[in-house]
Amino acid sequence: MSKMMEGKVAIVTGSGRGIGRGIAETMAAHGARVVVNDLGATAEGEGADSGPANEVVEAIEKAGGEAIVNGDSVASWDGAHAMVEAALSKWGRVDCVVNNAGILRDVIFHKLTEQDFDAVVGVHLKGSFNVARAAAPHFRKQEGGAYVHMTSNSGLIGNFGQANYAAAKMGILGLSKSIALDMKRFNVRSNCVSPTAWSRLTGTIPAETEDQKARIKKIMTMTPDKIAPLATFLCSDAAAGVTGQIFGVRNNEIFLFSQNRPIRSVHNSEGWTPEKVAEQAMPALRASFLPLDRSADVFCWDPI
Repeated sequence: MSKMMEGKVAIVTGSGRGIGRGIAETMAAHGARVVVNDLGATAEGEGADSGPANEVVEAIEKAGGEAIVNGDSVASWDGAHAMVEAALSKWGRVDCVVNNAGILRDVIFHKLTEQDFDAVVGVHLKGSFNVARAAAPHFRKQEGGAYVHMTSNSGLIGNFGQANYAAAKMGILGLSKSIALDMKRFNVRSNCVSPTAWSRLTGTIPAETEDQKARIKKIMTMTPDKIAPLATFLCSDAAAGVTGQIFGVRNNEIFLFSQNRPIRSVHNSEGWTPEKVAEQAMPALRASFLPLDRSADVFCWDPI
């Protein structure tokens, strides 16, 4: 096995289980020293348990790698800085951050509470900002670094009952692109990955109807470890020049997602009135409207 991450120090948030664990172990197998961050909370973000993170560190060390446990919350500014300080204290540097930590509190929009919205945005979006920002001065000083942020098809495409989660995941796109633009001069890269895999969070998807059960059966064939190779590559020197992009992984498929650009326009030299918008603009633009798809509608074929 090549050592693409030899000499690198990585922080992987939410790496006690699922996708994060796969990334942490794969990076370690490729030579990285890893801060295994995991609060050990439930899928809803409640409680704490250091057991899962300890298990990952033990597995990495048993395989000959180096890793340490960190139990701080990504939702805390001080906690995020403590993660970075843990890497610096142990190994004297930090080279990459994988913002993977997340929780779910799914509910149909008209029943969504402020508390559930704030909690999900606080972990996913604010948490990604906190950890990325904590590492940024060190990336700038050493003139190099890489970020990988987990987004989701729920935001990119859409799903029922996930307004809080989708909003946070779309916010991460803007955060990543801004980081890529602002820190390019320091040789710092920032990319997003939208993973499709069976994990503790996707395990909360309802499975009541036959269609829902069939969808769950497909997702269960996509194991979390399938995400790790792309994330590891993006944090390695082999990814030089790859920044500001949105990738997707679905079993053995890797996708490059489009980004928002104007696709059609209308013009009125006399200016628009609401009536003219209704009569002229909307009929002309309607042919290019996108339907109210969900991720299952777009990714409608069996995992390859």
